[in-house]
Amino acid sequence: MTLPPLFMSRPPAHRFVLVGVVPAVFGAIAGVILGVSAPLYWLLQVLAIAGGFLAGLEHPTAKEAALRGLVGGAVFGAFILIAHAVAGTDAKVSLGSAPIFLVVITAVVGALLGALGAKVRASREPAAV
Repeated sequence: MTLPPLFMSRPPAHRFVLVGVVPAVFGAIAGVILGVSAPLYWLLQVLAIAGGFLAGLEHPTAKEAALRGLVGGAVFGAFILIAHAVAGTDAKVSLGSAPIFLVVITAVVGALLGALGAKVRASREPAAV
């Protein structure tokens, strides 16, 4: 398994896109789909989970990856809610009585997935001699 380059080796603009823009755009897409199709919405959630884990592979420590996952997950969840509200459709998946908790859930899950990805990276990197 070839490991991706470390996140901090990327230019600042690339880091901004990866932490802010990608989760926002993907969250907005998921937010629109939330009012269209439950199966497609859940498929996008599975892809987001994969993305959170893969993002964690770009970090040397679980703490650093968890912080990125926390921010990216919160942005993702917030944009689901924003895009869904703008679309004005009925949700095909229940968001519960307090949809704002989706942001908390996506942030926590993002942090956990990022940390897991970093742990996998650490186990696959050659030991320092």
